[in-house]
Amino acid sequence: MKLQQLRYIVEVLNHDLNVSATAESLYTSQPGISKQIRTLEDELGIQIFERSGKHLTRVTSAGHEIIRISSEILAKVESIKAVASQHTHPDQGTLNISTTHTQARYALPEAIRGFIQRYPNVLLNMHQGTPAQIAEAVAKGTADFAIATEAMYIFSDLITLPCYHWNRSILVKPDHPLAKKQFRGELLTIEDVARYSLVTYIFGFTGKSELDQAFNDAGLKPKIVFTATDADVIKTYVRVGIGIGVLASMAIDPEQDKDLVAIDASHIFKASTTKICFRKGTFLRSYMYDFIERFAPHLTRNLVDQAVQTKSLEEFEALFCDLELPVY
Repeated sequence: MKLQQLRYIVEVLNHDLNVSATAESLYTSQPGISKQIRTLEDELGIQIFERSGKHLTRVTSAGHEIIRISSEILAKVESIKAVASQHTHPDQGTLNISTTHTQARYALPEAIRGFIQRYPNVLLNMHQGTPAQIAEAVAKGTADFAIATEAMYIFSDLITLPCYHWNRSILVKPDHPLAKKQFRGELLTIEDVARYSLVTYIFGFTGKSELDQAFNDAGLKPKIVFTATDADVIKTYVRVGIGIGVLASMAIDPEQDKDLVAIDASHIFKASTTKICFRKGTFLRSYMYDFIERFAPHLTRNLVDQAVQTKSLEEFEALFCDLELPVY
C-alpha cells in the first residue's frame, strides 16, 4: 500500500469518479491512476469502486470507509510536513483561504494587509465561492481556512469558530417608495419589504437563513427574483431596477454607493455570524494562528487550542457562550 494510491482514490472521489479529470489535476496519466487503484484493490482483496466497462460508477460501502481513512492519513502526512516546516522555516509556507466575495472585499483586506507585511515569505491564495463550495474546499483539503456564514455545519470533520456578527440593510434607489419612507423617519417593516422583488445573496445549505426565517415568522413569502455571491453585482441590479437589495450592511460604501439609499434592517432580521473553519487534525502553523487572530482578535492561540481539544458540542458551546463578538 502506497500513499500515492491513497491519494488517487481520494482525488477520484473529489472529482466525482472522473479519472480523466483526476489525472489532469494530479499531472499524471489516466491509465496510471486506474492501474494503481486496481493494484490497491487487489492487495486489499476488496472493491473500492464499482465499474461499468472502463468507467467508475459508484463507491462501494467498504470503499467509502477506506477513502475516509485514506483522507485522514493524507491529512496526517501533511501535518507531519507542516511540523517539520514550522521548525525549519517558521515564516515560510502557503496559506489557502476560501471565502465569499463579501468577506474578501469588505471584511478581510486589513487582516490580509497586516499578514502580508508580517509574513512576506508566505504565499497567500484567496479563492471565492458559494458557502457550500467554501466549506467543501476545506473538507477536501484544498483550502486551509474557510470563512463564511452558512453551510459549515454540513461537514462534521471541521472545527468552526465564531468571528463576528453582521446584519443586513435594504438598498434602494432614491426615488423608491421605501427611500421616501426612510426620509420621513418611518420605521421599515417586514411587510414593506415583502411588497417588492428582492435581489440578495445565494443561500447556503442551511435551508433557513435569517432572511427566510423573518419572512416565515411574519407569515410572508419573499419575492426573490435574483441571487448572487457578489455584493457589487447585487448593487448593480438594484441600480437597473430589478428589485430592492438585501445585503450585508458592511458591504455598503457611503462614497461608492452614494447614488443609492441604505436602510438599516437589523430590527427585521436576526444577526448572522461569520465563522472561520479548518479540518480537525490540522497542524496549525504559527502564521496560521496569527492570521486567525488578525481577522478575529478574540480568537487567540490559547482559545483556538481549547476549541480544538473540546470533546463535545456542549463543551464547545460553553467555551464561547460568554464571548461578546464584534457586530458589523
